[in-house]
Amino acid sequence: MCRPAAAVLSVFLFLACSGVSPDAASGPEGSAEAFDIVILGGRIVDGTGNAGFPGDVGIQNDQITAITPAGLLANAEAELRIDATDMVVSPGFIDIQSHSRSSFLGDGDGRVVSKVTMGVTTEIMGESTTNGPSSPTMLEAAGDAAGSTVFETFGDWMRAMESHGASVNVGSFVGATTVRVLGKGEAMGEADAEELTLMQDAVRQSMEDGAFGVASALIYPPGNFASTRELIEINRATAPYGGVYITHLRSEADYFLEAIDEAIDIGTTAGVPIEIYHLKAGGRRNWSKASQAVAKIDSARAAGVDIQANMYPYTAGGTGLTACFPPWASADGKLFDNLADPDARMRIRAEIENQTTEWENLCTLSTPEGVLLLGFNKPDNQRYSGRYLSDISEELGKDWIDTAFDLVLDERQRLGTIYFMMSEENVAMQIGQPWIKFGTDAGGIDPETARGLTHPRAYGTFTRILGKYVREEGATTLEEAVRKMSSAVATRLHIKNRGLLKEGFFADIVVFDPNTVSDHATYDEPHQVSTGVHYVLVNGVPVVSQGEHTDRMPGRPVYGPGWTGWDR
Repeated sequence: MCRPAAAVLSVFLFLACSGVSPDAASGPEGSAEAFDIVILGGRIVDGTGNAGFPGDVGIQNDQITAITPAGLLANAEAELRIDATDMVVSPGFIDIQSHSRSSFLGDGDGRVVSKVTMGVTTEIMGESTTNGPSSPTMLEAAGDAAGSTVFETFGDWMRAMESHGASVNVGSFVGATTVRVLGKGEAMGEADAEELTLMQDAVRQSMEDGAFGVASALIYPPGNFASTRELIEINRATAPYGGVYITHLRSEADYFLEAIDEAIDIGTTAGVPIEIYHLKAGGRRNWSKASQAVAKIDSARAAGVDIQANMYPYTAGGTGLTACFPPWASADGKLFDNLADPDARMRIRAEIENQTTEWENLCTLSTPEGVLLLGFNKPDNQRYSGRYLSDISEELGKDWIDTAFDLVLDERQRLGTIYFMMSEENVAMQIGQPWIKFGTDAGGIDPETARGLTHPRAYGTFTRILGKYVREEGATTLEEAVRKMSSAVATRLHIKNRGLLKEGFFADIVVFDPNTVSDHATYDEPHQVSTGVHYVLVNGVPVVSQGEHTDRMPGRPVYGPGWTGWDR
C-alpha cells in the first residue's frame, strides 16, 4: 500500500498513489494525452459507495482512460469539453427491470427518451416474458409478427435488438413464462418430464446466448401455473452458467412472507442467487409486513443465502386490470371467452367475492377507489382514461366487478391500470437497505409522441430517488444511491466493465446537478422528462447533451456470464 508521509505531495506521487498513470496527465498545466471528451471539475461519485471527490475524467473512444484530481485535464486536448462545476459525475444508471422490449425491435423508438433523460444507460429486461426462445407452435401463432417480435432463440432476439439500434445498452433475463409456454403451452397443471426437459434445454441455450438467468412473474397466468418444483428445475439449468433467479413474487400482499420463503427455496435448492423484483407490501392490511420482509431477507443473508431485491420509489404499482381476476380464468388463453359466457362469468365473480385459492386480487387490495385506469384503445372508452374504477362503476350503475369484466371484454386487452397499494414510510425504509437496487418496471417513452397515460416511473424513477429521497429526505446517501443504481446491478449480474467510473471501463456516465435533479412526471401528467441531468454518455457517446436528447444510438448488447460469444 502506498502511504506517503509528506503533507504536500508532488503531482507524480499523488497520481501514483491514486492508481493514475503519470502518462495520463503531465501536471497542473496540461496533459500529454489527447481525449475525445474531458469532463472537468465535477464531484466524482464513482459507484463504489465511497465518498465523492473533485476530479476530471478523460474519455477516448468508448472507454474511460483517465481519472485525475480536479484541474489536471484542464488544458488537455479534447474534441468535447464538459464543464461539470458544481455537478456530480457518476456511472450510468442500470435499470434492472425494464419493459422497453418493443422499443428495440421493428419500428420501435430505440432512443427511449424517458429513460436516458433520467440517466439510464443500460436496460435489463425479461420479467416473465421475452421475445425468444419460441417453439414452432409459438412462431406459427405469431403469424406475420414472427421475425420481428418473436424469435426462435434468445440469441436471435439479442442480435435483432443490436441490429435495430438503441441509445442504451440492452440485456435480458429469459422469461420463465415464455419458457413454460414453450414447454407446456398455456395449460394449467404440473409439467411432465418431457416438458421439463424442453424447458431446461431452452434455458441452457438462452444462457449460452447471454441471458442473465430466469425471470418469473408469479401472479400472472400462465406464468403462475408453474409449481415451485418446476421453477427449481428450470433454474437448475442456469446454475452452471452463473445465472440469477429474479422474481415477481407469487404474493406481495396477504402471502408476502410465504412468497419470499418460496423464492428462497427455489434459489437455494437450484443453487442460484435470488433477486426479488419491486419489493413491496401491498394493501394497507399488509403494510406491517414490509419490516418483517426486510428482517427475513437480512436473516437469510446472515445465514449465507444470496438474496437481494430491487424496487421503484412510488406508492403505486402498475399492471393490467386482469390482475383482479383469478388466474384460472385465463387458462388456455380463454379469458375473453370466459367473460362472455354467463356461467363462466358467474364462477369468476364467485371466486373474486370469496377466494378459495391463493391468488393476488389487486382490486381488493387497492379498493376500487385506488384503481386508476389508463390504457383504453377504443374511442368510445377514452372518456374513462385517468379515472378510478369506483367512479366509472358509479357512472355505469354497476358494481366494480361487472364494470371490470365489461371493460376488459370490450377492449379485449389486459387494460393498463395503476394500483395504489403501498406505504410512503415503507418506500423510504426500503430505499435505505444496503441490498436494494432500483428498476423502473416500465418501458421507454418519447413524450413528444406519447398517447394516453402511463405510470410516472417511466420518466422519474432514478431522478426521484436522487431528488426526493436523497436530497430532500435523506433516506440514503448520494454515494449509496449511485452505487445501488450502478455497480450493485453490474456486480449482481456480472456485467463486465460497467457500473463504475474506473479507468478501462466503458464510458457510461451521467453528469447531474445534485441540487436541482428532479422528477416531474405525475399520475395525472406523466409525460414530463426529468430535469437536472445535463449529460448522459453511453459507450463514450453523448445521448443527452445540456439536458436534450441527441438522437444518437450507441448502445450495445450486454451479456450474462454464460455467454459463449466472449471470444468472438
